[in-house]
Amino acid sequence: MNENTDQRAWTRRQQIFRARFGPWAVVTGASDGIGREFSLRLAETGLNLVLVARRGEVLAALADELKERHAISTLVVASDLAKPSGVDEVMGRIEDLNVGLLVAAAGFGTSGPFIDSMLGGELEMIDLNCRAVAALSHHFGRRFAQQRRGGIVLMSSLVAFQGVPRAANYAATKAYVQSLAEGLRIELAPFGVEVLSSAPGPVLSGFAKRADMKMSMALTPKSVAQATLNALGRRGTVRPGWLSILLEASLAFLPRWGRVRMMGVVMGGMTKHRG
Repeated sequence: MNENTDQRAWTRRQQIFRARFGPWAVVTGASDGIGREFSLRLAETGLNLVLVARRGEVLAALADELKERHAISTLVVASDLAKPSGVDEVMGRIEDLNVGLLVAAAGFGTSGPFIDSMLGGELEMIDLNCRAVAALSHHFGRRFAQQRRGGIVLMSSLVAFQGVPRAANYAATKAYVQSLAEGLRIELAPFGVEVLSSAPGPVLSGFAKRADMKMSMALTPKSVAQATLNALGRRGTVRPGWLSILLEASLAFLPRWGRVRMMGVVMGGMTKHRG
């Protein structure tokens, strides 16, 4: 679907979101990119939002904007989810809120040969992309199962379905997220909890700058957020945007080793400016 089609579909679904997931949703990585767009879209439904990211001042400005435009309540939690204390802070702050939806959009990537990278940064990425996602999914999965309703959105990636040279560790973290979401979807379905994995391709956001990749034909964060929310409750994995669907189709009939090689070529194109 294109962005206009996604917007029309989302408009039709807004009215059911508060009934299904209200009154509160938690969005991690809310200060920028896809997380910010999730916050904007969910505010349109009237859901109150817990906004989580490291940059408290940016979150506060977003909270003021959402309250003015949509008359919702917000809670800002400035925490570094790459640290266990950051996850604990989120859980403590929302203990008394009636939360029905978790959107775990916080994460970052790296690129280039794994052995040339700084190990500290690679381990931090595992902490944020995997450990924090596991802790949040465990906490909210239990809560939602007890209340017999809820939704969990986890951000996977097109790179999650095979190894990717020059993004080996990042792809591995997203493979973890994809596998976790697929398993949780089956485990939590009997309790009325919907779990969705969103696996976009390249996205125009701060992610590319931090990962030092140059992307062409990339998706917008808005289109990713809209397509993902449109798919919640309808499927287990969504691949937002025509480019993601095209790339997946082109890889589908290759053996796994062939997909690894092909993704290595793609990633090589995104990082060739680094020599």
